[in-house]
Amino acid sequence: MITGRPDINQVLSQMRDMQSQVQAPGTPVSNVTKIGGEGGGLQSVERADFSEMLKNAVNNVNALQKDATQLAQSYERGDDGVDLPQVMIGLQKSSVSFEAMTQVRNKLVDAYEKIMNMPI
Repeated sequence: MITGRPDINQVLSQMRDMQSQVQAPGTPVSNVTKIGGEGGGLQSVERADFSEMLKNAVNNVNALQKDATQLAQSYERGDDGVDLPQVMIGLQKSSVSFEAMTQVRNKLVDAYEKIMNMPI
């Protein structure tokens, strides 16, 4: 693992947080499916609301981009407490998160096109 790269580590941390939100029992539920459990009883399985997760991811990318822009503007103004490495890390986090969101969008569009081209 590469050390000294908080931008990558933070992105990985955010991905883990999103994964735990999906698996957490308190996440928003789009539907509840009943499945057979032990002893023949029914057990409910919660599913995360995909649209809510996607909206949160887009909002997170937007927030990172706004933060990076504010850091860059603060550095350009010469504000105390804002140094160049901090600005560069913010810009890289923003760039990596935007690229990841773009890849997710591309995969979703590809999946949609494949589904639409399936024979009926």
